[in-house]
Amino acid sequence: MTTPSSPSAAPPMADPAHLQQRARALHLSGLLAHWETVRVNPEHLAWTQTLLDWEEAERAQRSLQRRLGAARIGRFKPLADFDWGWPAQCDRAAVQELMTLAFMADATNVVLVGPNGVGKSMLACNLAHQALVEGRTVVFTSAGQLLGELAALDSDSALRRRLRHYAAPDLLVIDEVGYLSYSNRHADLLFELISRRYQHKSTVVTTNRAFKEWREVFPNAACVVSLIDRLVHRCEVVLIEGESYRLKEAKEQAERKTALRAAARGKGKKA
Repeated sequence: MTTPSSPSAAPPMADPAHLQQRARALHLSGLLAHWETVRVNPEHLAWTQTLLDWEEAERAQRSLQRRLGAARIGRFKPLADFDWGWPAQCDRAAVQELMTLAFMADATNVVLVGPNGVGKSMLACNLAHQALVEGRTVVFTSAGQLLGELAALDSDSALRRRLRHYAAPDLLVIDEVGYLSYSNRHADLLFELISRRYQHKSTVVTTNRAFKEWREVFPNAACVVSLIDRLVHRCEVVLIEGESYRLKEAKEQAERKTALRAAARGKGKKA
């Protein structure tokens, strides 16, 4: 195996005790077994520092990829591409503050409220991705998928295991609450999940319904008031108003195609 050449300007030498602590954290038993040899040799210490840097970076990357796969976020538009001028109302400062993830420090929840197509899911995806980049565990799911999955479980033990799965991550994102109506059992399951996470872990919810309309989402469910109470007790609510951004993009795309067809016809007539 080819040994990489030494950099022209070596980084400052770390404290040997600190390097040993990093090696322990990485469980590098072979290196630790020969630590006395490493400690007394400046050249060995220099390479040990480099190798620890490589190992930590590689493990961090693998961890991120595992957590990205487990989170199930899917493809999404980055926040840098969000058209802040399009919504009639959207508190940009509030969203940017949420992107710092400070709300997770005290298990604050986030609710993004607005009509279809204004960017609620896109913002939720960006929050989820930022949490993953910062080393947190995340699960992203739609309300329909979550509640359908939980309601379909036919044993108490399977249900308890799945509830633990959704209660465990540092950040749980529940997308599209309000697009479908649910039974009392679905409402009870969501209440149970929110209660398990209450004041322990942060939950992000996107919804197209004001809280006063949630009784239409969970008709006749006795737990709706308690569900909302736990969700908003410690919560950042961001209201987004405006027309559908997806509809705007579809219209712009149609206009571009029309213009291209017109230009092609004009060239054909000249020929």
